[in-house]
Amino acid sequence: MKLPPLTPVRLLRRYKRFLADVAFDDGTVTTVHCPNTGSMTGCWAPGVPAEISRSQNPKRKLPWTLERVDMGAGWIGVNTARTNDVVREAIHAGRIPTLSGFGTVRREVAVPADGPVGARLDLLLSDGPSPDVLVEVKNVTLLDGDCLRFPDAASTRALKHLDALESAVGDGMRAALIFALNRPEGRCFAPAEAVHPQYAARLREVNREGVEIYALRIVHARAGMTGKGLVPVELET
Repeated sequence: MKLPPLTPVRLLRRYKRFLADVAFDDGTVTTVHCPNTGSMTGCWAPGVPAEISRSQNPKRKLPWTLERVDMGAGWIGVNTARTNDVVREAIHAGRIPTLSGFGTVRREVAVPADGPVGARLDLLLSDGPSPDVLVEVKNVTLLDGDCLRFPDAASTRALKHLDALESAVGDGMRAALIFALNRPEGRCFAPAEAVHPQYAARLREVNREGVEIYALRIVHARAGMTGKGLVPVELET
């Protein structure tokens, strides 16, 4: 996936969830939008290299967006709005073999879930070799030891997505959860038991009920991002 033109900066601080201060090469400091609701643990430190993009929307209060950060090993993708497109391209390219061969891909699909409130999942794969597949994508940047982990903060929304995926399997569909590993380190994916034990336990439970779980490595190039290949998933502690 091609990225928009990127401008190098130094990341000074991240605060109030959606804000970050950066410094341009000439020393000018500006506030940019940080499109990441997680804690971003291990994804920033004062003075580290970063890259930002500029929106052409004149109505935006903050024209610049934080795209990626380098903590020393290579780019970490922190703009979660990019991840779904990268994963969709990887599915189309056959990099997740069990999800290949579907002729139609819909985005942002509203589905029922247990309880009174439904959920919205990222993709629906249809017109393929198997029952339709509901897909939820999670951007993963938390590095812990030799594994990348999710989530980096407790999330009731993420739990709701697990309920929706499990419900889809019960209705005779396939359901898949793709963890997009958006940094270069880590040999495996595992749930972040220490951060959100309820999510880790629920993830193992829905997997036993038939929800498919994949970890896809996202690789950054100078002007783009690519979903390259699958990484081992280790669900048990």
